[in-house]
Amino acid sequence: MKLLRFLRKVRTYLARYNPSVEILISKANLVGNLKEYQKHYPKLSFAPVLKSNAYGHGLVTVAQILDRERIAFFVVDSLYEVMILRNEGIKSDVLVIGYTRPENIKNTKLARVAFTITSMEQLQEIARTISSRVRIHLKVDTGMHRQGILPDQIDDSIRIIKANKFLHLEGVCSHFADADNVDDTFTKSQIKQWERAVPLFSQNFQAIKFFHIAATAGTFYCEETYGNAARLGRGLYGISPSTFVELNLKPVLQMQSVISSLKTIEAEEYIGYNITYKTTRVTRVATVPVGYFEGVDRRLSNCGFFKIGDNYCPIVGRVSMNITSIDVTSLPDVKLGDAVTIISNCKEDLNSVENIAKLTHAIPHEILVHIPQHIRRTVVKN
Repeated sequence: MKLLRFLRKVRTYLARYNPSVEILISKANLVGNLKEYQKHYPKLSFAPVLKSNAYGHGLVTVAQILDRERIAFFVVDSLYEVMILRNEGIKSDVLVIGYTRPENIKNTKLARVAFTITSMEQLQEIARTISSRVRIHLKVDTGMHRQGILPDQIDDSIRIIKANKFLHLEGVCSHFADADNVDDTFTKSQIKQWERAVPLFSQNFQAIKFFHIAATAGTFYCEETYGNAARLGRGLYGISPSTFVELNLKPVLQMQSVISSLKTIEAEEYIGYNITYKTTRVTRVATVPVGYFEGVDRRLSNCGFFKIGDNYCPIVGRVSMNITSIDVTSLPDVKLGDAVTIISNCKEDLNSVENIAKLTHAIPHEILVHIPQHIRRTVVKN
């Protein structure tokens, strides 16, 4: 373990450089968001969701910050993500929420890992082939009809698990399909299905540790149904999920870059691919070395904003693969190398994740997960 820590330090030292694009991760906001949920829902245990590169924030970066916090377990999508976490020294329990091939469940040697069983066929195959103890969370389909055993398969699943000494049912779970809708009709129908299922398992398996149906948006409903844990995704990262409860959440991620060139363009000239923007006056244009490969949504062309200091600078022309042009005419003192905020961690800013999502007709976490993994994540205290 000491050798691994030493090698990581060497790797970090050898990788020193000043990138043109960087992601800043606020440790204070990340931990603060978790504690905000813990304070508001004291009866719940929370499981930070780290799938999809921790919603674009950095799988290992976020895990390292939260590894010593009071959590139920980490949630990832694949066994590969667990391998990365363990290789980086992360010690917390992990639940693989996505589908895992039965042979991979059988062969894994990783400790403190549980697998979500997403179908009856998967459960049958695992029960037939495993020869050592496996921790599982059985998913019940309460109406979303995407994953999970059907209600009429519950009795058979209980029989299979009880008959196999290697299967340890650590949790039972489901997933709300429409929890962020003001109309709670469908959510209430799912709760009814959940409340029929949970007693069947709790009566047959006294050692079940976790019952969880809610992701961030559904946490509100945990106060009126069975559940002692919730999977905390977008709320953890400061994206307000609920129309029912207003928590003091703060965005965790900020993307920064620099001005890479400056030029003055005459009136009646075009900027960018497909000549979609034509200047109406003498215009000072700056280029920034970020584009849709770096996660700047192409739909922000001619309608989005970057920020320099306290000033919003409109995107002009098409967002290119690795370059975006902005109008800096109102900022005569800008110069090469000046800092540019691509994504702000202030909710009210025009270039916050939530406002970018509105401009692009997307959802905030869609914007976040499109930020590529290769961009360096740097943890800042504030």
